Amino acid sequence: MRFLSDNEVRQGLNVPQVIHLVETVYKARSEDNTETWPTIFYDFVPGKADMDIKSGYLKHEKVFGHKTITWFAENEAKHLPTLTGLINVFDAETGRPLGITEASFITGIRTGASGAIGAKYLARQDSETLLVVGSGNQAIFQIACALSVLPNLNTVCVAARDQEKLNSFVHALPHRLQFEFGINIENIIFNAAESLEEAVKISDIIITVTSSRTPIIKREWVREGTHLSSIGADMAGKQEIDSNLMSLARLYVDDKEHCMQVGEVEIPLKEGKITESHICGEIGDLILGKIEGRTSKEQITILDATGMAILDIYAAKMALQTAEEKNLGVKIDI
Repeated sequence: MRFLSDNEVRQGLNVPQVIHLVETVYKARSEDNTETWPTIFYDFVPGKADMDIKSGYLKHEKVFGHKTITWFAENEAKHLPTLTGLINVFDAETGRPLGITEASFITGIRTGASGAIGAKYLARQDSETLLVVGSGNQAIFQIACALSVLPNLNTVCVAARDQEKLNSFVHALPHRLQFEFGINIENIIFNAAESLEEAVKISDIIITVTSSRTPIIKREWVREGTHLSSIGADMAGKQEIDSNLMSLARLYVDDKEHCMQVGEVEIPLKEGKITESHICGEIGDLILGKIEGRTSKEQITILDATGMAILDIYAAKMALQTAEEKNLGVKIDI
């Protein structure tokens, strides 16, 4: 089997490739060619340190596996990554391990692809302004993937609580996007939001990537025709979007059962602000044309994407395949 470090994983995956493979997995799920198994979550310190173990099976690819990922916010002060983990990939015909990869880059880029795919299929075609709420690990992946699939974007705004950290992040964005991801940033304006409310009011697409347990996007701020991809709610009790806004929007999910348990729709369901019937369907069904998407420019649309291990496993498999071709990583006998 083969082990890939963060640097070797980055050499094996790029944004267009990952966007394609995420769409492939969403479609495979819609066609009942995947299995997603129960997730294990644990809060070491609520809001500061947690971990989850996700697993699943891709039937057509004949692979299964699991990912353990951790988030320790105080690592930043220790000059350590806040997000770390490992992905284990197995052959579904023999049960033999194919390899292990570092998980943080794969988690970041496939999650960025999910937010962008939500906008690709649900946002208005004339959308020009993107707002990303949160400036942590996930923010740059969301921006890189959105710019790759939304050619009409001309303004990217980022909002976060720590204004000093936010300004530093936005200042570095053009260089990082160009040199880390090969993204063309010509004619794109990058802004640091001084007011979240004002930024929401002028945005066509909003992607939320926070760990908030209190809604930060208010119903009265969001204008008609906006699309929102909610990414941060991946554990019971997390919520980024006002329940009243959820009740008025067209709702889509990546994994209906999982989202109802721990996603953005969890709390509005428990509050009675929405029912299961409010959920239009899963994004894979939308991509395949099995369900209807946006039907007017005035509708507000929301994708609740909690993330699925099958995305990580497929991305890890592709990184391992590239590593085999390029002789990257470390081969281990077991």
